Order: sequence, then structure tokens, then C-alpha cells
Amino acid sequence: MRTIRYREIADDLTHRIEAGEVAVGRVLPSEAELSQRYNASRVTIRKALDLLRGVGLIDSRQGFGWFVAGSPVRQTLAHLGTIEAQLEAEGRRSQREILEFGFVQPPDSVGVRLGTDKALKVVRVNLADGEPFARVTVWCREDLGAELSRTQVQDRSFYELLPIEFGGATQTIGADAAGELDAELLQVPVGSPVLVCERVTADKLGKAVLISEYVFAAHRTEFIVDLAHPEASIAPGGLRLVE
Repeated sequence: MRTIRYREIADDLTHRIEAGEVAVGRVLPSEAELSQRYNASRVTIRKALDLLRGVGLIDSRQGFGWFVAGSPVRQTLAHLGTIEAQLEAEGRRSQREILEFGFVQPPDSVGVRLGTDKALKVVRVNLADGEPFARVTVWCREDLGAELSRTQVQDRSFYELLPIEFGGATQTIGADAAGELDAELLQVPVGSPVLVCERVTADKLGKAVLISEYVFAAHRTEFIVDLAHPEASIAPGGLRLVE
């Protein structure tokens, strides 16, 4: 019985994905590599990949390539909370790996806003169901973080640990390309698109107490903003041109 080559390739890729050879969120070999592996033309490879995308097994992003599709990590920006809490509410396993913990002199841009020349710096990787999706760096005022331990910040959020009443936070989100360190931590190719979020959290008096930088793998994450009273415009709210 005559078989169609692109369907054969699609069936083989499906078997490899379902067998766990390529995990959810991981990048597939490039079209050129697949063409060589299967001894098939790029047109045939693209038809096989499009077939798998049509059934929701894989997806692609400009500048990133093809990857195994899965449920993206979503964070709603309507309230002050943590992405871990949202993952757990969805029944997904949240995990943190602490890479750096210590009191250091912060960069000038951080020190000025926190009003201190020494701060607690915590660098971690966030994982969802065992797969990395974010690199996080948090700066905390020294007087507030003096009693915190590495174990505490691994298991609980700063919002739970700090003995103050929070007033709110400002988040700035932009696009960037993954450098070597973030590419290694997030298990993506260098230059892959990432979402970069800076969050400045303040106390009730409006004084900054936490400055956090989140670098998210763009193919695995989404931000959702609830607009309770949208203005009469089809343009997304909150955007501004960068000078």
C-alpha cells in the first residue's frame, strides 16, 4: 500500500513526542536538520510539521522555531499575587530552584529606588511541572530581608514573608532576546524571544520595598490583563512607545 512521505514523517514525530523524547515546550530540530534526518525535502518536512500543528501537537514562533505545544503558563495582571499561586490553582506543580542568595551592593538603578546601598539578592528559576519557564531576580531592602533564609525564599513568596502591608506594584513588560545565561537556564536557543517583566512593589506609604526582574520563555508564557472598563479603542491598553 502506497504511503505518503510527509504523513510517515508526521507519524514518526508524533511517536517520538508521545514517547517523551521531546518534552512539552522543548524545541524541535530545525527544518534543515529534519530534512537531513528524514532524507526529505524542506517542503515535505514543512507539510509534516503543519499537519502536527493542525492537531495541536506542535507550534511555532517567529525567530524561535518549532516546539512541542502544551498549556502555556498564564499570569493575570488584575491583582497583586504570584504566578505560583495561579499554577497551583490550575492543578499544576510549581517549583523554585534558588541559584543565588546573599546581601550585596545592588546596581545603582536598584539601590536608588530602594533607598539602600545594600540589599538581599535572590536569583531563582521557576518551573511548571518540572519544566523551566522563568528566570527571576529579586532585590529586597536589607532591613526587611535581614532575617530571611535561603530555605524560606525557596518555599514561600516575599509577599508572605515580609512583615509589612503592601500597597501595590507597577509592572513593565517588554520583549527581548535570550542571552547565553538565560538561554541555558530556560533551555532555549540563544537569541530566542523572551518576555521581560520588571515589577516594583511598594508599601502602603508608596516606598519601594521589592524590585523583581522576570525573564520568561516567550513560547511558554502569556500575560492576561482584565480591562474592567475599557476605553473606546481597539488598541491594547497600557502600551507606550519606548524612547
